[in-house]
This record gives sequence, structure tokens and C-alpha cells, in this order.
Amino acid sequence: MPKEPDRVVELILPMLPDMEIAATRTAEAVAEMMQLDADKTAEVSMALIEACLNSFEHSQSVDRKVFITFRVAGDELQIILKDHGVGFDPTQVEAPVIEKKLHSGARKRGWGLRLMESMMDSVKFESGPDGTTITMIKKK
Repeated sequence: MPKEPDRVVELILPMLPDMEIAATRTAEAVAEMMQLDADKTAEVSMALIEACLNSFEHSQSVDRKVFITFRVAGDELQIILKDHGVGFDPTQVEAPVIEKKLHSGARKRGWGLRLMESMMDSVKFESGPDGTTITMIKKK
């Protein structure tokens, strides 16, 4: 029997408030199509929200858009998120320290990269002066 072709969904989001919700709704529809269980679907949604918010807040993208590709290949969901921003060095992002975050005056954000890595089976960051690409994989 021939191998089933990859199923691909592409989404372009403007960097506007709450647009990460449109990304998660698309992810949930793709996850349902591939019969991903509810817990894994929730993890995909959480990782995607973090990726979108990081791009919205930090990319400084002139076109103010995020390009997302969902690819289902067999039992694997691959999500590729791209922006055309300034880029960053993921090795220079400090790991958050919970004790510091618990203090009332401390900024509560800063968990995005770690959350993505903990929710997905694989996360790869490629970044430079022309933008950032995040490739996340979730296995069924």
C-alpha cells in the first residue's frame, strides 16, 4: 500500500491581540484530523500559544505577521512558525528561576521557551537577523 501523502495546513496571522487563539483553533482541528489524544492536543495548543506570543512580543517584525505551517506526516505533527523579525540567540535566554518569579514585584513571564520544550517531543530554534523559525514536533 502506498504511503499516505503529508497533509499540510498553512496559516498567516497578523500580530494582533488574541490571534494566537486562531492558531490554536487550527492546531486543534489538525490534531482532531490526525486523532491526537486530548492531553497531547492541549500540549500542542499551549506550546503554540507560547511560540506565537513570543513572536508577537519580541520579533519586532516589520510586516507584523506570523507564518505557521502544520504538517501531518504519518503519526507526527510538525508545526513550523516563522516571523521576519530581528531574531534572537536561544542560548542567551536565561532560564527562569522560580524563587525570583514568586516575588510580587518580579516579572512573571519568561517561561515560553521552556514550556514549548516541555510540551513538545522536539523543538528547534533557528534565528538570525532575517527572523526566527521554530519547528515543533508532537508524536501521536
